[in-house]
Amino acid sequence: MTKIGKLLTTPSRLFKLLIPLSTGYHQEHKDIEPIAILVHPQQPLSHLERLIQSEVPPIKTSDNQTRSPTVSFIALQIEDHPIRPRKAVYEGTGAEVHQLDELGRIDDGKGKRAPTEDDTYTYLRRTSPSKDNNRMEQRFVRWSQSTEIGDFIRDAARAREFIVCVEGAPAGLHQIRVAVPSFDERTHFLRMRLRKISGRIQGIAEIKHECDALAHRGAQRVAVGGFGILAMWWYLVYRLTFETELGWDTMEPVTYLASLSTLMGGYLWFLYHNREISYRSALDFTINARQKKLYQAKGVDLHLWESLIDEGNTLRKEIKSIAAEYDVEWDEMQDERDERVTEALKQERTQKNGSKRDRDEDEGDD
Repeated sequence: MTKIGKLLTTPSRLFKLLIPLSTGYHQEHKDIEPIAILVHPQQPLSHLERLIQSEVPPIKTSDNQTRSPTVSFIALQIEDHPIRPRKAVYEGTGAEVHQLDELGRIDDGKGKRAPTEDDTYTYLRRTSPSKDNNRMEQRFVRWSQSTEIGDFIRDAARAREFIVCVEGAPAGLHQIRVAVPSFDERTHFLRMRLRKISGRIQGIAEIKHECDALAHRGAQRVAVGGFGILAMWWYLVYRLTFETELGWDTMEPVTYLASLSTLMGGYLWFLYHNREISYRSALDFTINARQKKLYQAKGVDLHLWESLIDEGNTLRKEIKSIAAEYDVEWDEMQDERDERVTEALKQERTQKNGSKRDRDEDEGDD
């Protein structure tokens, strides 16, 4: 009977492999013990092989020498036109994917018959019972020990399981099927962390949104006040020019010098603050100055806000990547909980993408 193992994830984003292994071989009985193994996604399969080898007893060779058993990792490969090897590499070892039925005889549904050249690796292949000629062919493939565990799991996620084959293990123990976690199980801790961060972002976003609205209204009042000052200046010049003894001859140089002085002062202001000479730049400066004062008054920590936004986008990107591996649609609104949180994360991504695009264009011009 094939034993079942399970692959889990941890809050530290490691893989926790729960696998039943035979820790001792006896004629009367076999000692089976569930073993928990922690591995990093970037570690190779050879590292996991050594960890498993350290838990199982060695095997004896033909010359009565002992050595560690070979551990193979098999995953179901789903493809239209799989490559068919000419020779079964697993035959004659203890790491078969499936043992040959009755010394290699093939059961094609019409009775047992001798295998032909086309049946090479039939025991490694599994097809759906569909009669469609365009059906996908499924084949078990052994993965290289140098493959990163994360890459192996990403591919095995399509079949929702993989097989660990231990050479020389007793019957029923040499093929251990390991269930790959579902999307919800794989991203459980990531989504819980995202929900926690989204809650903190939401609390700050409510206060920040209020401060931003006040800052924009304040900037609009400043703009309206500037128009009022210009209107008063126009009215004063009109009265002094046409309703007093000063007349046009006196007021013309005064208005010219006043206008030129205002223009020079504004130009120096933009130079000092290193800003583009435009109304939008002046308005943004006014809004930012007002926002900083309101943030300090309301106790909004901008450094904490930026770190939460960065971590939220990082978690979102990782969950999106896992969703693509499992070919599922992830509803981010369900975990981000609030539209303002989603908008804040999206705004930060847009700003970063825009800055990166500008840098790429500058490098291209150089």
